[in-house]
Amino acid sequence: MTDPAGANPRRRLSKSERRAQLLDVAREFIREAGTDELTLGRLAERAGVTKPLVYDHFGDRAGVLAELYREFEARQRRVLAAALDDAEPELAAVAGLVAGAYIDCCLAEGRELVDVVAALAGSARLSELRQEAEEDYLAMCREALEPFTGPLDAAVLRSIIGAGDSLVRGALEDKISPARARSVLTRVILAVTDHEPATTVR
Repeated sequence: MTDPAGANPRRRLSKSERRAQLLDVAREFIREAGTDELTLGRLAERAGVTKPLVYDHFGDRAGVLAELYREFEARQRRVLAAALDDAEPELAAVAGLVAGAYIDCCLAEGRELVDVVAALAGSARLSELRQEAEEDYLAMCREALEPFTGPLDAAVLRSIIGAGDSLVRGALEDKISPARARSVLTRVILAVTDHEPATTVR
């Protein structure tokens, strides 16, 4: 008689698949219980794996949080790149896409992202991660906007991030609507990039 337990053996996850699974479980845990309750032991228990395996992937709790942050930033750049693929060749359209991608991606993460950033506050790891992520994101914004505005300096570009973060917080706290946040950030981008318009890109 065939052993039913062996009829459909569970496939062993690759290292990258296991890492992705652990991050999904960590995100769900934070959504339910907050970052204060997250430990590697609890993550291992929730994921149904051993604690040493979780240590092997992330090193410590801060490592899990840092990977969640890095994953968000990579997703944000992908969303912006996809939005810009079909952009109309004029400043207002591009500004609207940059604003919409920033607001929508942050809101999609919800309070979990805010909690992760707060939990990592003061850590050298987060400071380094945020600087790298901001530089990569702003390089994309520069490439998208400069054909219409001419050269943009770092202060102008960073003001977009600052305004975006403030508007996201307002939307997460239900003080403003997501549509209003997108609209205002678009206007901020148009205001801070108020240069002599370049010729329409063909």
